[in-house]
Amino acid sequence: MGSSFLLTFAACLQAAEPAVELSAVTDRPDAMYSVGQQVKFLISAKKAGQPVADGEVVCILDKDGMPPTLTKTVKLLNGTATVEGTLDEPGFLRCRATYGATGKSGPVAMASAAVDPLKIPPSMSVPDDFDAFWTQQKARLTAVPMKPTLTPVNAPKGIECFDVEIPCAPPRPVSGYFARPAQAAPKSLPAILMVQRAGVFGNSPNDPIGNAKRFNALVLDINAHGLPNNKPDVFKEIAGTLGNYAAAGRGDREQIYFLGMYLRLTRAMEFLTAQPEWDGKTLIVRGGSQGGGQAIAAAGLDPRVSFIAANVPALCDHSGCAIGRASGWPGLVPKDADGKPDAKVLQVARYFDGMNFATRSKAEAIFDVGFIDPHCPPTSIYAMYNNWPGKKRIVNEIRAGHKYSGGFGDAAIAEHIAASKAAAKQP
Repeated sequence: MGSSFLLTFAACLQAAEPAVELSAVTDRPDAMYSVGQQVKFLISAKKAGQPVADGEVVCILDKDGMPPTLTKTVKLLNGTATVEGTLDEPGFLRCRATYGATGKSGPVAMASAAVDPLKIPPSMSVPDDFDAFWTQQKARLTAVPMKPTLTPVNAPKGIECFDVEIPCAPPRPVSGYFARPAQAAPKSLPAILMVQRAGVFGNSPNDPIGNAKRFNALVLDINAHGLPNNKPDVFKEIAGTLGNYAAAGRGDREQIYFLGMYLRLTRAMEFLTAQPEWDGKTLIVRGGSQGGGQAIAAAGLDPRVSFIAANVPALCDHSGCAIGRASGWPGLVPKDADGKPDAKVLQVARYFDGMNFATRSKAEAIFDVGFIDPHCPPTSIYAMYNNWPGKKRIVNEIRAGHKYSGGFGDAAIAEHIAASKAAAKQP
């Protein structure tokens, strides 16, 4: 018994085998290439900070997660290996490297190369009746009087904050928190609409309060689903029905879940622009992931939107799957066993595609894209970006996946507000 204890104790004292750290990067620091140009992916394997002496890495090259795929097994030499590939069309060439001869387990690294991303075309055109459809839907909204209920909540000195609920077209109202600087003069403040990422959760007054202070602005932060604040029983009851909301009603453009979400965007902007303190020209929408997609839709639905900040936006290029491209979250269009997109859903999805809303925008914009984002693939974001007609910029996060940041766009928003105020002072 004593010797067994000593053996066990001795085993515990042994240092764990250091894990292999695998990395993959493109040979160009900016990861930018032209169609047909050779892309080199540089693979590196280290253990305890030292190059792995030998071993194999299985590399899968694909078109931003879509076929065709090419599998290559390469041997490490002094801890490094190189894999090459090309794309014959604008898009993203992705490399997924797995350490080990089988390629089925072991450390994984990913890298992606942008191949003429500014030439990625729309996968389908805007529907001929796109504007007519949304004009009809907004008429439904107009028929519902905007009679907001504002309940004061605690806020720091100099800021007023309210739990707000605004009637909207069915099924649910706009719900969120509204914050504003106290005692602001009429027509003196910009307005900011904050919209949420995917999921089912409640709001906090902290973000709109923080934005109201930071930007000296009217700020409305809305729940994506119209769920009430401070009513846990009602929240729980409704939230329980929203499990796979992103696919709900997708076969009918009058029933798809995102119709209600986008009408709540429109009503929220109506509320903000109805405030006496609004300056009449500066309307900003910001959000990430699903919120980024909502920001794009908001700009397409309301020409008064002057600026958006969309961090890794979802809901872009739903129709990409029809031409073998990666679509953004939620992968709205299902496919059959042969990989053929559902024709009915494909047509519905076009009315809710950020790629199409982009064409209607009058706003300036800043976007963020992760080159190895599996949820909002860079191909889908650039398809939308290339359709954006106004002043725009995009931040390429070359080694990032789905990196959501609530603070994305802070500096750009401040610049836009400052420029708007400066323009107002000019004779």
